[in-house]
Amino acid sequence: MSQPDGPAELADSAARAAGRAVPDVPDAAQAGPPRRLVVLLAVSCGLTVANLYYAQPLLSELRQSFHIGSVVAGSLVTATQLGYALGLLLIVPLGDVTEKRRLATLLLSLTVGALVLAGVAPDFAVLLAASLVVGCTLTVAQILVPFAADLAPDASRGRVVGQVMSGLLTGILLSRTVGSVVAGATSWRVVYLGSAALMTVLTLVLRSALPPRPPVAVLRYGALLRSTVRLLGVHPALRRRALYQAAMFGAFSVFWTTISFVLTAAPFHYRQWQVGLFALAGAGGALIAPLAGRWADRGLVRPMTAAAFVAAAVAFGVAGVGRHSVLALGAAAVLLDMAVQTTLILGQHVVYQLDGGARARLNSAFMATFFVGGAVGSQAGSAAYHLGGWPYAAALGAALPLLALATTFRRPPAART
Repeated sequence: MSQPDGPAELADSAARAAGRAVPDVPDAAQAGPPRRLVVLLAVSCGLTVANLYYAQPLLSELRQSFHIGSVVAGSLVTATQLGYALGLLLIVPLGDVTEKRRLATLLLSLTVGALVLAGVAPDFAVLLAASLVVGCTLTVAQILVPFAADLAPDASRGRVVGQVMSGLLTGILLSRTVGSVVAGATSWRVVYLGSAALMTVLTLVLRSALPPRPPVAVLRYGALLRSTVRLLGVHPALRRRALYQAAMFGAFSVFWTTISFVLTAAPFHYRQWQVGLFALAGAGGALIAPLAGRWADRGLVRPMTAAAFVAAAVAFGVAGVGRHSVLALGAAAVLLDMAVQTTLILGQHVVYQLDGGARARLNSAFMATFFVGGAVGSQAGSAAYHLGGWPYAAALGAALPLLALATTFRRPPAART
């Protein structure tokens, strides 16, 4: 398969032929974005996407608060991830046709309102609806990641995206600890209301600090959505990487949706704050993100993807065999998170090279597909745990990366080049 990016002149000609605006880029921009901007984008992505995962370690407490079963409680994670998938499909493509700073601050403002509603929810149905809206608006993180990719030159794009994604992934992993500790000291409602206050501050900071970024395409909304769907048909690499990540994120969701049930039951009987401390184990996986970006820049996408599939399956094997040992479960958490983050960074590197003028739409199709996989994994994991406990959940989690690995061997030789 030939390289998707050609010389800059050819890319600009293709963009103009497709009706996209091609802004002039000064030579200084070839050095990439300044370090402080990369750090800001990383922190912003981490703080925003954390809201998607605060509920995972709180499911046991929510079960008691609303007197619901484990499967119903697990639907809260599913609803949030489905909302995120909807936002990826319906909102993220706007990043190609809208000024990004304005779009980001609008989405964060809507997030604040939805978090306040979740914090004062009188019943589980209201909390479920608010979580759906939160998931939808938090796709602002997927506006900021392509923004970083746009600013980076080709030679260091993998590194820059890896640095921003390390912040995003750290937010995902630390969110479980923060949610558990805060809920254990106060209540689960304070988790949502405190996050609403934090998002308010972040909205103001981004509004003043982000540089203006003009749109790269001129399309009506309907045509924009159609072109997003069309990209899945045009680029086999996009379809392949999206399905790979759907399997991996499904496995990720199986583990972290059900592990709170494991740790609060026999033989552990952990309290909420102890579940949060366990979640810190997964934070070590965020260290792999910059390395994965460098592997992508060096052309090691395919072998490291296969290695990550194997690592994820091994992680569930360790978790299944060592289900009575917190050390084994912690080691499995670190290994699984490293594997999932590796495939995510490698996948984004491939996807962002397919069309420099449609990165928001490419990211939309890629992320929406695998977040659907995550939502399915959350619900399937809860159901598997309900039917057979942790061994069933671990078996389900191991099967998903092995299925993805099997598809890599079924590709024809020309597609592997």
